[in-house]
Amino acid sequence: MGNLAWWQKAVIYQIYPRSFADSNGDGIGDIPGIISKLDHLRDLGIDVIWLSPVYASPNEDNGYDISDYMSIHPDYGTMDDFEQLIREAKARGISVIMDLVINHTSTEHEWFQKSRQGIEPYKNYYYWSDTWAGTPNNWTGFFGGSCWEKDAVRGASYLHLFAPHQADLNYHEPKVFEEVERILRFWLEKGVRGFRCDVVNVLYKDNLANGKKKLVLTGSEHYLSLPGTHDILHKIHKILVGYDAFTVGETVFVDTKEANFLTLPEREELNMVFGFEHMEIDQIIVKWFHTKFHWDQFVKVLARWQKEVRWNTLYFENHDQPRSTSRFGSKQYPEASAKLLATLLLTLRGTPFIFEGQEIGMRNFDYGSMDEIRDVESLNIYGLLSKAHVPARLKWYMIRNVSRDNARTPMQWDDSAYAGFMENDDGAARPWLQVNSNYKEINVKAQQADPSSVLHYYKELIRFRKEQDDLLEGDFELLAGTARYTLYRRGRFYILLNHSDAPLKISAVRKLLPSEYQVAFSTHSKDAPSDAGAALSAKGASLAPWQAVILQS
Repeated sequence: MGNLAWWQKAVIYQIYPRSFADSNGDGIGDIPGIISKLDHLRDLGIDVIWLSPVYASPNEDNGYDISDYMSIHPDYGTMDDFEQLIREAKARGISVIMDLVINHTSTEHEWFQKSRQGIEPYKNYYYWSDTWAGTPNNWTGFFGGSCWEKDAVRGASYLHLFAPHQADLNYHEPKVFEEVERILRFWLEKGVRGFRCDVVNVLYKDNLANGKKKLVLTGSEHYLSLPGTHDILHKIHKILVGYDAFTVGETVFVDTKEANFLTLPEREELNMVFGFEHMEIDQIIVKWFHTKFHWDQFVKVLARWQKEVRWNTLYFENHDQPRSTSRFGSKQYPEASAKLLATLLLTLRGTPFIFEGQEIGMRNFDYGSMDEIRDVESLNIYGLLSKAHVPARLKWYMIRNVSRDNARTPMQWDDSAYAGFMENDDGAARPWLQVNSNYKEINVKAQQADPSSVLHYYKELIRFRKEQDDLLEGDFELLAGTARYTLYRRGRFYILLNHSDAPLKISAVRKLLPSEYQVAFSTHSKDAPSDAGAALSAKGASLAPWQAVILQS
């Protein structure tokens, strides 16, 4: 393990603060709530927590529209609360990283308010066009429709690749990066150990000319992974290296070649990137057009990134993606599916990211209508579908499958009212987003008491992973990847996954296994996940549906 940086050996846990734990009963998760759950994260084996935005914001996009980068939103607490979180986490051996959202700000940010009035030096902090009638160019945004919005104060239109209240920053103006550097140093001095960089490969726009017409994101050739963005990332790297901090970039439309280009150490840009290719297996062009998920295609993409990318981020869930058990698993065997997915996540080469609730196998929401949806992206898309006269049943099917609210339902801590999300519930408030009704069966407290639970499996497997150099540094080799099963090797370990609703005879892969082996880990052990007693070498042996085993040669 001597060749790995500290963040490469870490297990990272993403917290969506609004939905994690509410300490004051107002229906919104907060920083004191996070502090109260740090022991849960320590016991799980977490080394780093990543906080989705807690900055001041009008919350049009739940914090990804920032109005003040150096303030904490009152919904989440105070700066004193944040500083206490850093201290309490550090006392438990846990580091904190934050979301860095620097492609755009809220239109309520002071910079934008002064820019729209033409006040220096803020006049050119954003992309403005003097075109008032019509749109300045034909670009389309990530949330659908034109990415230009008229502003009556300035008498011009401003660029927003995302929602209209998220105005894109103009990095042709040098003072914009000076502001970013000030923000970075502010949080690093408080003890933050790194940043997850939001949509970081679209920062720099080379010009505002019309783009080639495309089904989605017309104009993207003018901002996707351009040299100007690489220059910005190099400047960020130079700042962070003095703090032994790291960056992980959310990078859209990036292949393995570009992922390496962004992360090779000699280039001094990002440390890791989130690739999306494996998360697009069940999509047609865009995520709203859902198609059948195929395990063989999924594994093929994962294997290619394992072989071609120097260091991977490993994730199956986050605040923008549906729950992995609902998406990739089995309706008949949901708990076994959750454990199998954990096995895959924690035995690939890279840094694993666990999203809140994933460790107990939380599932997609069970809502019945759009009245229960709060996600701005889902609401925007639903409106566009309505304008296109898409039938109501089909619209709801699309939203239900891929809405970001699937991952944002409140964390399920116990079987009390609202799943224990609101610690001081006096009945005066409800959670900001409805709790999944399965919380009485799926919750942390119940799984803590059950040694065969998904939670216990995560704990045992994280511990096992950290003890095995081969699972951290070992090479990767895909030996078999079919619609029913997957077999791959990490050093001396062979990982066999039966991702089907039928038993799998070991004879199907016997010739690919070493002549002698023992079971180091299994999802189906009766006593403990690491029970090595259930040898699979006997004639006629098989894996149960959705069973995963780690075999040691």
